[in-house]
Amino acid sequence: MKPRASRDAVEGEKDGALVIRLKAPPVDGEANEALVRVLARMAGVAPSSVKILRGAAAREKLLRFEGLAADVLRERLSR
Repeated sequence: MKPRASRDAVEGEKDGALVIRLKAPPVDGEANEALVRVLARMAGVAPSSVKILRGAAAREKLLRFEGLAADVLRERLSR
């Protein structure tokens, strides 16, 4: 995750992880909230279905998407 970007966007993949740019600053959880909203919209699920499991205070995060199979999620995020 790269906060304070000029726009919200998925930049691609690096070392098996998505690289995501967010406009939100990494202050008071704003970037985490923006990350969840952006990924939920891309995956077609409610933001409440996306959970940050690890790395809430770090640039690298582990997330869980409830209600989606991994192959479906990959397809939706690769668009």
